Amino acid sequence: MRNIKALDSLKKHLKRPLKKLGISSLVGILMVLSLLFQVWVRPALTQQPVTITIMAQGQVLSNWKPFFQEFQDKNPDIRINVVEGPFDTNLQENLLTSAFLLGDSPYDILNMDIVWVPKFAAAGWLKPLDDRLPPEQIAEMIESNVEGGRYQGKLYRVPTNSDAGVLYYRKDLLEQAGAQPPETFQQMVALSQQLQGKQGATWGYLWQGKQYEGVSAMFVEVLGGFGGFWVNPDTLEVGLDQPQAIQAVEFLRDTINKGISPSGVSTYGEEETRMLFQNGGSVFLRNWPYVWKLANQEDSKVKGKIGIKVMLQGAGQQGGSCLGGWGLGMSATTKHPEEAWRLMQYLSSKETMRRYVLGSGEISAYKSLFKDPEIVAKYPHFPQLLEAVQQSVLRPPIAQYAQASDILQRYLSAAFTGGMNSKDAMQAAAQETRNLMGSLKPARTSQHPRSAPNVAIRS
Repeated sequence: MRNIKALDSLKKHLKRPLKKLGISSLVGILMVLSLLFQVWVRPALTQQPVTITIMAQGQVLSNWKPFFQEFQDKNPDIRINVVEGPFDTNLQENLLTSAFLLGDSPYDILNMDIVWVPKFAAAGWLKPLDDRLPPEQIAEMIESNVEGGRYQGKLYRVPTNSDAGVLYYRKDLLEQAGAQPPETFQQMVALSQQLQGKQGATWGYLWQGKQYEGVSAMFVEVLGGFGGFWVNPDTLEVGLDQPQAIQAVEFLRDTINKGISPSGVSTYGEEETRMLFQNGGSVFLRNWPYVWKLANQEDSKVKGKIGIKVMLQGAGQQGGSCLGGWGLGMSATTKHPEEAWRLMQYLSSKETMRRYVLGSGEISAYKSLFKDPEIVAKYPHFPQLLEAVQQSVLRPPIAQYAQASDILQRYLSAAFTGGMNSKDAMQAAAQETRNLMGSLKPARTSQHPRSAPNVAIRS
């Protein structure tokens, strides 16, 4: 009964304005509504979603999968086309480079290693993002991760994952020996020789010696720990033939020659060293933070037995962990920049990254997430990772980085496998790098007055 009365009341209220409008006005309104439906409503209902294409390594895609789905559910006008790239970062970079060199890249968003930024930006393959990323969001991120996304003062990459080389150690073996974790190369060598052979730990120290980008990242830590440098990005001076660099190579060669590291380490990458350490085969391991979660799985022989710390240095030197990390860049050839940015904005937001970290165990570029109570409860080593990221050394941010790294990799491999002695290898690497940089003058020793420590390994 109430409904009938309500309808009668509505008819009475509508009757008067409709009479005032007249038939011609009503027809006009209907025509306008019809036009609006044809021009805006129907296309919106029938328009195909915009496709945004992104390439990333398989494990990364696995971690991102629920977030891709969530974004698509909230943004039905966008579909994400995921292309799985290889694990090896060199191969990923080569695939992206080839895509741009062949013409318009099919990728709208690039999941980028920190060292790709200068090359890709200098080539004009990226859109600047300075006007898109709010200053308050930048302020919450680790400064070095943000700066790693800049080239010639412009921001080209929004950091998502931070990364830094760290030293893993067998906490159980050190505790049994009443020893503290090492701070210097010398201490690590002594502990390796003392603890090798105990509880299956055949080797003392594992590191990445394979001829690929990982060896450059590993070496820049040892080089910095000896007080040396690779390329000064401001002056383009090259320091690979300085005494500090030669001693850094000699230290690594000695770990092989003295049996602290296996001879096969010259062919090992991250995964080979991780699996050997995870099976209990070594006292120490240099690797990235992703290892922690894997090494503490139920089937790991070192579950609950490992510690982690920032990388080592020589006596009297200030070392650091190699800064790595990944972030999102926008392709200069994308036909959908606004839709691409919506996805980038969502993936790089603090709330998304917080959930990503909790699920994956990887570390974020947001400083506060290293000390977030829920994250620390699940990953108690995170505060130490913040120390590693903040006490970091950079690979040289130069446009020719890929070529410079290739030179270094080749000569380090020659030195590690005995094809050349350390001095000859580094002198050749320095000369080729100077030719590449167009800078034929040697580095000034006065820039690095502190002499590198002698860390030769005793039998």
